[in-house]
Amino acid sequence: MKKELPKIDGYNFPLVYKHLSNFIKYEVLKAGVNSVVLGLSGGIDSAVSCYLATNALGKDNVTALIMPYESSSAASMDDALAVVNTLGISHYIIDITKQINEYFTKEGNAENEALRIRKGNKMARERMSILYDYSYKLNSLVLGTSNKSELLLGYGTLYGDMASALNPIGDIYKTQIYQLAEHLDIPKNIITKPPSADLWAGQSDEKELGFSYETADSIM
Repeated sequence: MKKELPKIDGYNFPLVYKHLSNFIKYEVLKAGVNSVVLGLSGGIDSAVSCYLATNALGKDNVTALIMPYESSSAASMDDALAVVNTLGISHYIIDITKQINEYFTKEGNAENEALRIRKGNKMARERMSILYDYSYKLNSLVLGTSNKSELLLGYGTLYGDMASALNPIGDIYKTQIYQLAEHLDIPKNIITKPPSADLWAGQSDEKELGFSYETADSIM
């Protein structure tokens, strides 16, 4: 049965925004820290989480890690840096190519679907490992970037992109993320580009899933 999700519009955006901001502030203060660190991919989900955290905690209390692999698109890097520069937050660029490639050295050059998925999962877990190291280094909480649609579908990597200390968008469906992004004034090209984890060239969330987020959200 198809369902209608509540829209995040000009009327209820202030309430949603206030609730999510208060959630971030409460969880951070409850942990006895003042700041968060997150992985910034250049995609819409991490951008929304980053904007929410910056608005809630202030730009001096948010740090973004941009962690490209050799196949990551240049556009993703540009979009991530656009978020960083717009918000004025601290950031680090940490290339994970060397450790990923060294781990898979004995696999040879033969690419197949199973190896590609293993590499994608390894990348997600490597990034989360780095995030938790920086969490300790900066005395910050790891901020999650997984939306409700991904969590319900299981579309992510356990102990990878699904791991976090707090996740402000965990109850927001993907279609609502787009609405939220519009009201947060996130750069248009981040909103309009096809959703992708950018784990390999040409990857698309909806191509992998076999259906659109709009279809999934209407029945979940």
